[in-house]
Amino acid sequence: MYSIRMNDSTQQPASSYPCLVLGWPAPSNVRAFITTRAGGVSLPPFASNNFGLHVGDNPAHVAANRAQLAAQLGLQNTPQWLEQIHGIKVVDAQTDGLVRTADGSYSNQRGHACVVMTADCLPILLCDKQGTQVAALHCGWRSLAGGICAEALDKFPAARGDLLAYLGPAISQAHFEVGIDVLEAFFAAARSAEHADEIAAAFAVGARPLHFYADIYALARAELNALGVTAIYGGDYCTFADQERFYSYRRDKTTGRMASLIWLE
Repeated sequence: MYSIRMNDSTQQPASSYPCLVLGWPAPSNVRAFITTRAGGVSLPPFASNNFGLHVGDNPAHVAANRAQLAAQLGLQNTPQWLEQIHGIKVVDAQTDGLVRTADGSYSNQRGHACVVMTADCLPILLCDKQGTQVAALHCGWRSLAGGICAEALDKFPAARGDLLAYLGPAISQAHFEVGIDVLEAFFAAARSAEHADEIAAAFAVGARPLHFYADIYALARAELNALGVTAIYGGDYCTFADQERFYSYRRDKTTGRMASLIWLE
């Protein structure tokens, strides 16, 4: 099974709780954690560690999964769960237990955990090199093309060059065929000629007319680079292909959601 290790800069106690190893040089007081689909109590087709209340799973099972997650991580406060709508709103994470409608959250307060849920969409975790602020973003193609990264980066007082980004598990290009509307949306959002070139390189001709295979990892890197963030890590999983570890909406339709969290200790 997988062992808990929040980031490469800090060793954590071993645990049987399934999660990913995040290879990035986050400050020692920044905690980042991404779940797999294993380790919970949800039944098929949500087996087993589903955190989404909106997918048709038994709410009691979802609540048990969330409670186990908080206990395993030693969270003293309720994470900021979101109602995600594929928009660009990024809110200040609170610990009052209220679910806020947004696709990202940020915090400069200790113990305020930012969390997003995904099952093919790209989770992006952000922090500054000084360890004073964090953010978590839910990036489907609409949010990414719409400017959610810029919206989140504007919440950081730190210079863009002092920020770190981690790209969590998402669908790979080989399994992400999209229509021409997606390509056009990204080109319309290009911030420079160089950015447009990087966007073009992220699309390959699809199997159907006027369809393309989109590399959401490359699109996120291009967007972050265009915004001045160059310390980018992760981006080496495929939720569609790795059925053992990941939920995938495009693969299974009715399925659960993984959770990506980040907070200041």
